[in-house]
Amino acid sequence: MVIQGKGGLKPATAVNVRHILCEKHSKAAEALQKIQEGQPFNKVAQEYSEDKAKAGGSLGWMTRGSMVGPFQDAAFALAPSTVDHPVISSLVKTNFGYHIIMVEGRR
Repeated sequence: MVIQGKGGLKPATAVNVRHILCEKHSKAAEALQKIQEGQPFNKVAQEYSEDKAKAGGSLGWMTRGSMVGPFQDAAFALAPSTVDHPVISSLVKTNFGYHIIMVEGRR
C-alpha cells in the first residue's frame, strides 16, 4: 500500500528518491513508526538505514528500469514531498530487505 498525495500524478520517467533500507522487518517497522510520529525522514534514515545512511537515504535521480520492480512501483506512485513532511510508502519488500520510500521530485 502506498500513501499518496491528493490528485493524480503526471507520468514521469525519473524520480528523485530517498529510502530507508532495513534487512529486518522489525527494524523497518520501527523506522516507519518514527516517521509517522513526525521525525524528519533524513534523520530516521541516518539512524536506521543500512544503505546510504550518511546521505539521509538519498539515492538521487533514478529512471524507470533502474530499480527493482516493487521499489520502482512504489517510488513512481508517490507524490513529491519534503523530508520534514514526507509522503511515504508503507514497507516495500525486495530481495535487499524492507524499504521505506519517499520522492522529492519527478520529471
